[in-house]
This record gives sequence, structure tokens and C-alpha cells, in this order.
Amino acid sequence: MDITKVDLNLLVAFAAMAQHRSVTRAAESIGLSQPAMSAAVARLRLLFDDALFVKTAAGMQPTPRAMQLSEPVLRVVEAIKAEILPASAFDPASSTKEFAIVTPDIAEVHFLPRILAEFAREAPQCALRTVSMSRHAAADALASGAAELAIGYLPDLQKAGFFLQKLFRNDYVCIVRSAHPEIGERLTLKTYLAASHAVVSPDGREHLLEQSLQQRRLERRVVVVLSHFMSLLPIIESSDLVATVPRDLANICVRHGGIRIVEPPFKSPVVEVHQFWHRRFHQDAANVWLRGLVHRLFSA
Repeated sequence: MDITKVDLNLLVAFAAMAQHRSVTRAAESIGLSQPAMSAAVARLRLLFDDALFVKTAAGMQPTPRAMQLSEPVLRVVEAIKAEILPASAFDPASSTKEFAIVTPDIAEVHFLPRILAEFAREAPQCALRTVSMSRHAAADALASGAAELAIGYLPDLQKAGFFLQKLFRNDYVCIVRSAHPEIGERLTLKTYLAASHAVVSPDGREHLLEQSLQQRRLERRVVVVLSHFMSLLPIIESSDLVATVPRDLANICVRHGGIRIVEPPFKSPVVEVHQFWHRRFHQDAANVWLRGLVHRLFSA
């Protein structure tokens, strides 16, 4: 028998007949009309070349062939109902899954403490790994499942095949050491342009701030270009350099070093921070849980 020619719905009809031994009751149990059930029984007889269920004074009784088939057919039907048809589920309390998130170091500092605190409460046996990647590698990691989410300002992922969800908006501020000799509570444009600057350019990317300054034809003196935002903390704390950074990073630096925030002397561009995932995993229960947790914690 060629399995490609078998209608699996017929196995459901067979299982109902084997259980109820009545066309009427079998039809009711699986939501078919009596004529439709009779038609299914006729097709079953042709498929197995056997009468299968024969009308007697005691009702529709199975033939020896039907009795032989009953147990394996029932087992297959129950397996489909229990293991194939139910939607996938994820229980964070019992899962031991390791999640991976693509994000730069600035987002690690901002997001991870609160995410890990939630993991401790909701998913105590799960693990979390963060990775920093180039724009192309990040897209590949999400598509392959090597990472569940990417979080940050990642305009390269705003394309077909990816979902995104806005978390919050972030503007830029300046940070200087607390005892900076030339910069007080206010910062003029002249002082800003005359100062020596530290700039962060992860993966060599040009950020919105650089684009905004170029559009205004403002040139500042950059003396150091870094690849990691968190390298700024000891550099700014121990020098007279100025760094213009996202506000959330500035707030973290103020908490952990001898650093203060000064508003920039121009209108700051605004960065929209999103979380991204690939459409392959849009319905994946573990992915749904993780991005729900991130949105709950950080959505403005």
C-alpha cells in the first residue's frame, strides 16, 4: 500500500468506528454527518480490501482484519493528537535552554542586569549568552537560530524576513570627568568644538551622532576612537576628554565613576532601540517568551 495515497482522516474514522461500533455514534464523536461517516467507512473498505465492520444484531462488529488494525491505528491517532497537533510550549521554570542575544557592549550593561534578575525568578535553570557581531553576521545568526534576539540600534535588520519591536527612544548627552577644568554645568558650541573628544565606533559603524554633526558641518577634534562603549569609563574619568554618548550609557557611567553629564549645545538626534527576531522563530514558544520578557522590562 502506498502511504502517499492514504487520507489520514480515514484513520480517525477507523478509530471512531473501532471505539463506538456504530456509524451514528462514531460520526457524532468526530463531528461528521452520518452520510459522511458511511462514505469514510466505504473508503476504508476499499483501502484495506476488507469489510472491516459488519452489521449484526449486536451492532457493527469488527472483522478479524479490523481487530488486527485497531491497536496500531489507535496508537497512531493518539500520537498525532498528543505529539504533533498541540502547539509548541515553553516552560521557563523547568527549561535548561541557553538563550543568545546579539547586542553591543552598551546594551549588555543596560539590559543584562534586569534580564538576569528576571531569569533568576522565572527561568532559574536557563542560561544567557550575549554576542557582538557585524551587521551581516547578526542577520545570519538570527536566521540560523544561533541567536534568538538582537537588541539595539540596528537599522541594517529593518528588512524583509525580520520582525522588530520598539523598546524606547534614546538621545545623546555629553559626559566629562567631575572635576573637568574647562567645562562647567553648561557647554557652549564653541567649547564643545574646541574640546578633545573620545568617540566610540563599534564595528567601524558611523552612528546617528556623526551623521547629525556632518549635516550641520560641525567638526570636532577626535583624539581617540574606541570599539567598545565601556572603555570610555576609565578614559573619561582620568582625562579632560569629552564623549557624546546615548543617555542610558551616560547614566550608567555616572553611577560607576567620577563622571557627570552635560547637555550638548545642539539638538540631539534620537535613537530608536528595538529588538529584532527572524520570521522563522516568530511562533517559537521560547522566542515568544524571551522577547515578551524584554518588552515588559524595557518598553517605554
